[in-house]
Amino acid sequence: MIGTIVLLDREECIRLLATHCVGRIAVVDHGRPHVVPVNYTMDGDAVVFRTAVGTKLDAASRSAVAFEVDDLDRETREGWSVVVHGLAQEVTPYDRPDIVRRVRSLDPVPWATGDKPHVVRIAPHTVTGRRVRRPDPDPDR
Repeated sequence: MIGTIVLLDREECIRLLATHCVGRIAVVDHGRPHVVPVNYTMDGDAVVFRTAVGTKLDAASRSAVAFEVDDLDRETREGWSVVVHGLAQEVTPYDRPDIVRRVRSLDPVPWATGDKPHVVRIAPHTVTGRRVRRPDPDPDR
């Protein structure tokens, strides 16, 4: 049985993003797409993650990025996916004090070891999502 695709509204997408802590950020590095998983938390509708110096920080700084989170159930063949397109920016002491204070208090904790002193916030331009549901085999119940 083939599933039905349902488009999710922005509010539902933000709610679903807040239920997870691992997503994938897509950046362009030296002209090539690069996708890596990150631990994240939410600041309202913005995605926040910590990182070390390197590709994620360099390629994402003040750049357009995509961020994706999904949840799948292989047995039922159902699931959802949310994609955020936005501007990634390292949060520094030069940003508005309320943003710095709020984002630093969120303190997303990376699962991977190592010093990750840089906090990056993705301000969303668009947030879209889809859910795949199996059709009800008996819609007249």
